[in-house]
Amino acid sequence: MPVPKFSVAQNSFQNELRIRINNYFQEKKIKMTGNYQLYIKAIILITSIVLTYVHVVFFTPNVFFVVIESILLGILVAGIGFNIMHDGSHGSFSQSKFMNTLSAYTVNILGANSFMWNMKHNVIHHTYTNIDGVDDDINVGIFMRMSKTQKKFMFHKYQHYYFWILYSLLYILWIFILDYIKYFRGKIGEIKINNMKFNDHLVFWLFKLIHLFIFVALPIYFLGFKLFLVYFLVMALVAGFVLSIVFQLAHTVEHTQFPEPNKVTGKMEDEWAVHQVKTTANFATKNKFVSWFVGGLNFQIEHHLFPKISHVHYPAISDIIRKTCEEFGVHYMEYPKVRYAIASHVNHLRQMGNS
Repeated sequence: MPVPKFSVAQNSFQNELRIRINNYFQEKKIKMTGNYQLYIKAIILITSIVLTYVHVVFFTPNVFFVVIESILLGILVAGIGFNIMHDGSHGSFSQSKFMNTLSAYTVNILGANSFMWNMKHNVIHHTYTNIDGVDDDINVGIFMRMSKTQKKFMFHKYQHYYFWILYSLLYILWIFILDYIKYFRGKIGEIKINNMKFNDHLVFWLFKLIHLFIFVALPIYFLGFKLFLVYFLVMALVAGFVLSIVFQLAHTVEHTQFPEPNKVTGKMEDEWAVHQVKTTANFATKNKFVSWFVGGLNFQIEHHLFPKISHVHYPAISDIIRKTCEEFGVHYMEYPKVRYAIASHVNHLRQMGNS
């Protein structure tokens, strides 16, 4: 399908939001990027994953501790993705371009690729959120039906039971299969990726090898193959599920929309900012631990409207965005607790499987 185009409004919701948010930062005299809170969190997460990895690989032959510490490793992999890599890839971790690049490159160390992530997430998903045929995040192949525009198969009526298995496989599929498919096809879905420079190719292959050495070769050597399988599968399955469920709670719940472009003009009904609010939901924004761990991704509306603002500022700007939404008649969706958002996601999957 051709790439959709967004409408342009005269009394623009998007322009008004930008003015109010810019005024907030000017009045407070603070930068939109990360601050000491984010840097302390980054140190805690990186130190924790290094120490846990070293202990499980070099000092823990007992299978019980391998399982426990591998669960922790999976949680830390997701936490680094949410907090460090995610802000870095959006250029909001620091005012320093070098620090943003360094933060974004943590995804390379963990086995994925920053170039592919940037195209898939920053460029495509953030622009064409929940538009079937464009947004690769709602394309799970034939295995799941995320929107009414996707083809329905008989087994989809059970997807609200088996989704957790597929979500757990995300990390393994991502680092060992999906990145390579994108690389060799030169496409994400049906959208061509930007031309990769020599440096992009070098980073892709070099860090894939580094990841294999650190997370596969060394553990096999020190743990033996059987314990390696326990460590790696537990870590990868935990990381995959945590990463998947957090991102799915933001867009595939009962009340988020899946708009379609006009079949003749290719235009969307709403302007871009309104589209983002209609296709996105927040969850558990009053829960400080959830906000800390998921890197503000529970403030997903704020993130989609202002991806270049660090997540440490989302609680402060959320009131401004809520009020602006109310004035413009744009519904601001939020689930007060994580379990309510999960229940809504399950209900959405049930509806898509039975509709």
